Amino acid sequence: MFKGILLEESGKQTHASLQRLNEQQLTTGDVLIKVDYSTLNYKDALAITGKGKIVRNWPMVPGIDFAGTVLSSDNSAYRIGDEVLLTGWGVGEQTWGGLAEKASVNADWLIPLPPGMTAKRAMAIGTAGFTAMLGVMALEQAAVTPDQGSVLVTGATGGVGSVAVQLLARAGYEVHASTGRPEHSDWLKSLGAHTIIDRIQLDQEPAALESQHWAGAIDAVGGRTLARILSQTKMYGAVAACGLTGGVALNTTVMPFILRGVQLLGINSVHIPNAKRMEAWQRVHKSLPLTYENDVNVLTLDQAIEAAHDMVAGKPVGRVVIQP
Repeated sequence: MFKGILLEESGKQTHASLQRLNEQQLTTGDVLIKVDYSTLNYKDALAITGKGKIVRNWPMVPGIDFAGTVLSSDNSAYRIGDEVLLTGWGVGEQTWGGLAEKASVNADWLIPLPPGMTAKRAMAIGTAGFTAMLGVMALEQAAVTPDQGSVLVTGATGGVGSVAVQLLARAGYEVHASTGRPEHSDWLKSLGAHTIIDRIQLDQEPAALESQHWAGAIDAVGGRTLARILSQTKMYGAVAACGLTGGVALNTTVMPFILRGVQLLGINSVHIPNAKRMEAWQRVHKSLPLTYENDVNVLTLDQAIEAAHDMVAGKPVGRVVIQP
């Protein structure tokens, strides 16, 4: 038996509870893992609270990422005692996820824990940090360099945004951080933000083209904010889009693309080839401070459900790590 958060559907309502489960209930996979750490992501919070249509199969153990130790394996790629991590692949949505003491998944979804990285550090970074690194890599591949001007990060106090601020600042970019929480301005500046912008300034209907402000951007908001960023991006700049907290609709024009050569770069952190996964994880591990994981909030499974409700209400700041 092992403990896990179980989501059950009753009518149109989601009920979340901490339960004792057995291994026979686990989603079929060829590797059984002891979960050492997981993360409470915004997507997990939506699943737990029922505020978003995240879960595809019921009942469900949420948790879109985890790091742990192999307990048994029917795949030659992994042996008992190997340290592994997983993000994406529909785990916590279609198959049982990481907010439990054990998980069973397909070996193809795993990657070895990078050398020198602990399970706690991996989940302090988590899907959010991994996504932020993919965003930085996308801007680099689009030839956005620090000498071209300032870069913007939206949703800067969130998981993706806060890591993106650090990664970009440490890479030499002048980072402008957009947030709806001005009380956390000093914290964002301690992460490397040069300037703090009230999110209201961006959450407005854009003109087809506006004054050129940004060499690049990592946007975790979407909606009207993303449309306005595109209208303000400099000639041959690029915007990496990885979130939708501001809405899924994108009402814009072709003007930024055909008159300024702006690139809109979609970031999908769920289905990424393992070679690119390893590159991103190794880079984010090396790029963040060695003490990074000391600044995260570590909670137990018993506290995760309440924390999910707080997260949807916009209360936490930064990363929330779950230690089963």
